[in-house]
Amino acid sequence: MKYTSENILRIAKRYNNAKRSYLLVNPLQAKHMAVNPDKALDMMDTLGNMLAEKYPYTKLIIGFAETATAIGAEVCSCFDENCNYIHTTRENIENYIPFSEEHSHAVEQKLYSEKLTEYLSETPSVIFIDDEISTGKTLINIINNFRERFPELNQKDIICASIINRVSPENMQNLENNNIKCEYLLKLPDEDYESKVKNIRVSEAVKLIDTPIQNYPIINISPIPDPRKGVNISGYCKCCLKASEEIIQKTGKLSGNTLVLGTEEFMYPALILGKKIGENAFCHATTRSPIGICSDKNYPIQEGFKIPSFYDVHRETYIYNLKKYNNVFIFTDSRDIPQKSINTLVTVLKKHECENIFLVRG
Repeated sequence: MKYTSENILRIAKRYNNAKRSYLLVNPLQAKHMAVNPDKALDMMDTLGNMLAEKYPYTKLIIGFAETATAIGAEVCSCFDENCNYIHTTRENIENYIPFSEEHSHAVEQKLYSEKLTEYLSETPSVIFIDDEISTGKTLINIINNFRERFPELNQKDIICASIINRVSPENMQNLENNNIKCEYLLKLPDEDYESKVKNIRVSEAVKLIDTPIQNYPIINISPIPDPRKGVNISGYCKCCLKASEEIIQKTGKLSGNTLVLGTEEFMYPALILGKKIGENAFCHATTRSPIGICSDKNYPIQEGFKIPSFYDVHRETYIYNLKKYNNVFIFTDSRDIPQKSINTLVTVLKKHECENIFLVRG
């Protein structure tokens, strides 16, 4: 499939973001909008196979949180089974390299550093994965911090890969000056997206009062390895597949359409479960991104709700464009889910007449 602006680009307006007023929404990414997991994984595989052909000896791939965590994992799965995968995080971890993200609603990201010396010793190149690259400044920030801590990175090929690239010629030269190569599925011109959303009137996502939840099944499975701290991709994929088989075995055959909803950075296992469920499955995830809501039929985000984070009850997250599903799997790696968070999310799902709701903790 050829990926074009018609099938992987929608323009939304950020809600009250003074740094950048717009957001590029990819309807095939399984983040802000629901999509069949096969379509999302096919897109990610297209990028992964292209990179594996060009840089076959790569043994370290780094994904950017939160929107590229699943892209990075699936790209990594296209490489040798000994390839290692790690993604940045905004959650609390120890032993990390900090860096800033330009234009974001969350300015701080962290890269777990404990395994990096080992990973770097095994690879001639490092590939960084993002969903979209606009200026390259975030990438240069992290690589400069990375190089200070690990000088051996100066002897590695550095590749920055993304679904969408709209870096200006000047900034592309800046990346080249920093010895960073760029790869992508779709190159967009450096357009004025600020003007495209300037006159769109948007509202804030709705904040519901959570209601006490009666009974909903809780499925506990063996913990899936945490890519925030680095994983061997072969072992990680096997664990995700095993978890999916365990979940399906515990629930039995379900009829109708099914939503598998990941939580924030925990996206990839939700896609693997959705793929295992089959053609009537859809996937997306809660997100930290506050996107403006607009009912215009050509606008990508037409409904949204605020949900207290599954990882920090004092942090607001969002869910967009829900509809009625016969079955919903809320799939999370949060070890201590605040009751208010699950109550609010289930309240929103019930508001959309979703029927069988399962909480899966992996």
